[in-house]
Amino acid sequence: MSNATRGRVRARLALLRGHTRGRPGDRGANSIEYAGIVILVAGIILAIRALGLDSMISGAIANAVSAVLGG
Repeated sequence: MSNATRGRVRARLALLRGHTRGRPGDRGANSIEYAGIVILVAGIILAIRALGLDSMISGAIANAVSAVLGG
């Protein structure tokens, strides 16, 4: 491998390392995003139970599994 090729490889690796580190202002954003997803999923589950859709959904899943398994 020539010196020019090594230099290009090193430059690309340095560029990739910089892109994967993230910005300093983004620190802590992941935990907030996870909390938002948990709240959203909990809201969906509560809405399904409040509307009485849980038995309908479980029945549809059971029918689909039965159809796939041939039973």
